[in-house]
Amino acid sequence: MTKIIFMGTPEFALYPLQALVKAGYSVIAVYTQPPRPKGRGHAETLSPVHQFAQEQNIPVYTPVALKSQAEQEKFALLNADIAIVAAYGLLLPKQILDAPKLGCINIHASLLPRWRGAAPIHRAIEAGDTETGITIMQMDEGLDTGAMLLIKKIPVESADTSQTLHDKMLTLGTESLLEALPKIILKKIESTAQLFDGVTYAHKLKKEESTLNFDSDADTILRKIRALTPWPGTTAILDGEIIKVIEAAKVANISVYPAGTWVVTNDHKLIISCKKGAIQLKILQRSGSKPVSCSDFLNGYRGTNIIFENTI
Repeated sequence: MTKIIFMGTPEFALYPLQALVKAGYSVIAVYTQPPRPKGRGHAETLSPVHQFAQEQNIPVYTPVALKSQAEQEKFALLNADIAIVAAYGLLLPKQILDAPKLGCINIHASLLPRWRGAAPIHRAIEAGDTETGITIMQMDEGLDTGAMLLIKKIPVESADTSQTLHDKMLTLGTESLLEALPKIILKKIESTAQLFDGVTYAHKLKKEESTLNFDSDADTILRKIRALTPWPGTTAILDGEIIKVIEAAKVANISVYPAGTWVVTNDHKLIISCKKGAIQLKILQRSGSKPVSCSDFLNGYRGTNIIFENTI
């Protein structure tokens, strides 16, 4: 039986691991990120992959890096036939890549070579891509540069957030792995080298990206809101307070106001004007409060920096 090492950390990696176990594959070890402090109590929390592996009595390894000779020898001694990698969080050095007999296979959440890197789902939405997908890839030493073994496409819907698209990709990634793996094991799958044209990089998300810049067009701002939902989220400033924008929509026609102006229109929409167009706010969240509808937000509003058109 083919001996598999699985390497992954978040929910995106949990689904394919569960599917491998359910399908009867021999997962001999799991590599995942070490437990991290989480929540108000900062208690150390196991990754979703770690928790499941533990429940299945699969040996779990949590190195902080794989660069040392000791870690590489430990990995090689497992004598795996193949390693399957999904959102693991560590770069794999050549010694690790070369250890399994069939190498290391990656489940990547984009249509390579577009969106190599850490946040392909978010960056696809932010850029306005209408299509994305899963690439099953033979890993090499580069950052998502390896030969492609299987590609599955999926549309990016106009209402997709990074969360909804992530959830669709969970299923697609798992299905793609289960389709490709038997062919990889039997060496009956063709590989395709990535083209140099069309390479883009999905840089890691940062909290500093949260602040919305309204000196831009409404479409760009709405894509950013969807791309950064649920994390790190997007924010706007009102009366000196940081307000989290949970959900928003495009406004077709709006009177001209300076970019960044908050307005309650005559038809009772709460909007923020942009350099081009405006966005209608649907759900907001004040610091320390729960998300609320805009009508509830306005009911509790006591500031002076929202323009009410019906009073002009």
